[in-house]
Amino acid sequence: MLRKAAAPTVSNGSYLQGQTNGKLSSVGSGQPAQEGKVVLKKKVTLLRGISIIIGTIIGAGIFISPKGILKNTGSVGMSLTVWTVCGILSLFGALCYAELGTCIKKSGGHYTYILEAFGPLPAFVRVWVELLIIRPAATAVISLAFGRYILEPFFMQCEIPELAIKLITAVGITLVMVLNSTSVSWSARIQMFLTFCKLVAILIIIVPGVFQLIKGETQHFKNAFAGNDASIMGLPLAFYSGMYAYSGWFYLNFVTEEVENPEKNIPLAICISMIIVTVGYVLTNVAYFTTISAGELLLSKAVAVTFAERLMGNFSLAVPVFVALSCFGSMNGGVFAVSRMFFVASREGHLPEILSMIHVRKHTPLPAVIVLHPLTMIMLFNGDLYSLLNFLSFARWLFIGLVVAGLIYLRYKRPDMPRPFKVPLFIPALFSFTCLFMVALSLYSDPVNTGIGFAITLTGIPAYYLFIVWDNKPKWFRKLLGKCCCGTSLLHPGVSQSSPHV
Repeated sequence: MLRKAAAPTVSNGSYLQGQTNGKLSSVGSGQPAQEGKVVLKKKVTLLRGISIIIGTIIGAGIFISPKGILKNTGSVGMSLTVWTVCGILSLFGALCYAELGTCIKKSGGHYTYILEAFGPLPAFVRVWVELLIIRPAATAVISLAFGRYILEPFFMQCEIPELAIKLITAVGITLVMVLNSTSVSWSARIQMFLTFCKLVAILIIIVPGVFQLIKGETQHFKNAFAGNDASIMGLPLAFYSGMYAYSGWFYLNFVTEEVENPEKNIPLAICISMIIVTVGYVLTNVAYFTTISAGELLLSKAVAVTFAERLMGNFSLAVPVFVALSCFGSMNGGVFAVSRMFFVASREGHLPEILSMIHVRKHTPLPAVIVLHPLTMIMLFNGDLYSLLNFLSFARWLFIGLVVAGLIYLRYKRPDMPRPFKVPLFIPALFSFTCLFMVALSLYSDPVNTGIGFAITLTGIPAYYLFIVWDNKPKWFRKLLGKCCCGTSLLHPGVSQSSPHV
């Protein structure tokens, strides 16, 4: 039922080109797979690419608690300014990934670009942390929001039992895994529908907000920049919150091999998506302030619900449903994209070989999808999820900054690499500086949690030498690894032939 996937080549001059990985043969871009090989089909159109980006960026945050920025800026005007600037900075990062996605035509996102620029060790550390902690914890957190808000209409007068939330959350996670294991087309279609629902939900907030402005409800915008002065630490933390709210613009690069005409569609999808999200985020916050004061927003547990209750009456019951659908879309988009990172890392020999298998009839990377299920369930029922995300939030920006710095490095290392889409050099320079600044800020403002996260990330280094470099493993060790992988071969001994050291 499962077969090894054929690996496409990447750009000219790449050290990944034309290599083989055990039984895996490399297939040139645009060429058919060799006999007996199965590839992921190009089913991601421009519209589906837009839905992946928008549907993954817009989660529960803009509807539930967009107060982190307001709390750290101290005024309505400054908070709206930060929302706008963070959208522009995120667009800069997305444009950098658009260049990388058009010149390195491999799926895998962060992992692939770090591997291409800096070699296998940092790439392995990136996928190690993503697989073990970041993705299961992030999926569990957004899934818990889904579970809570899908049950909200049934528990309007009382507190929702935590067990009920976790059980319905577990059902939602399982449904997402089954969907992504069954059909790429259906996963993409449902993502498009859920993205439409998210945009409708935002319009449900924006349109009444516009009518409020027309009616002259502007009292909360008077002296917009007056209020508590943002502290030296507060403003950077506001940017940190804002960049987190926009994170997700990189997910289309995880599925590059499945994008139709990537040279054209990746930059287009990224630019269209980021403009829509930035305008939507800013106007949604403007709409909130037409009805809710800054103090009330900081006290509200679910800002969109508070807004709807004041303006829409009984229709406000629909808001939790839209929030739940928004969360489900983020779950679906995240699993769809990140499973391709595991798929590619396995193909390069950095994860168990079974994760690079494709279902011969459904053409989905089934093992790379379902590997997340048990890890996510463990996080859901046993983990302190928010602490884990605090531990490792800095790791995301560290590696994204490293990726964008790698773009600058590749400009000088391989100037002749074909670049169908090319950004001015100041854009990656500014964005990588922003990422590294946020990392340094987290080390200064929260040294304990960040230090723990840094220590967890560093475990990837001994894991790399243990599982990848160490060639002469004793029989008992190999047997133990075999049992851990349910009888399948685990990590390839030594560095994969398809990703040797530079």
